[in-house]
Amino acid sequence: MTPASQSPYARALGERLNDLHPRLRAYFLAVPEGAVGIGDGVFHSVGTPRRWLWPILRILERRGVVAAGWEHDVPFTVENRSVGSRTMGIRTFMLKRGKWVMRDAVALTTHGRVVDELGEPSLIAASFDVATSHGALRLTSHTVGIRLWRLRLRIPRVISPVVRLTESFDDATNRQAISLTIDAPLIGRVYEYRGDFTYRIHHEAKEQTK
Repeated sequence: MTPASQSPYARALGERLNDLHPRLRAYFLAVPEGAVGIGDGVFHSVGTPRRWLWPILRILERRGVVAAGWEHDVPFTVENRSVGSRTMGIRTFMLKRGKWVMRDAVALTTHGRVVDELGEPSLIAASFDVATSHGALRLTSHTVGIRLWRLRLRIPRVISPVVRLTESFDDATNRQAISLTIDAPLIGRVYEYRGDFTYRIHHEAKEQTK
């Protein structure tokens, strides 16, 4: 298999891919050409209860990075596609105030990390160290940067937020679980979401030939 046909996660993990739960292993492989990975689930919580942060987060919300506010039991869908060597994702949140869409693109860095660019157009980029633990995938941010017009600025480590994401699979419920937290120095938790979903591969090309 050529590197271009593998997902950035599979390339970053290498042999550690086999440490993942089999259902997670399938999730983090490249989506076949002509297909889309579709997930349906519920976020048990989204955003932050710190109301003073909401005006700041609304700026990022308009660019499809994070959702401002604090909501519970939010239905969501996931669409994943492999485009070249990148994994492209569209996550649609059905918030009480309406539909909100988050877009991201994941690639592999030259240092063996994955980098996730968020927003439409791209606004925030975070590189992650990739690890496995008890069948789960764990990502911890190494650097976080922001794009201003044509400039890419790395946020200094002393003030940079730390992003942690865990994806696991629960055999008891037959659902994939996801948890993301963002913590800022001196402030603490500024954003989070956690939930679970089901996932399947839908072959669009086959449907079109029917």
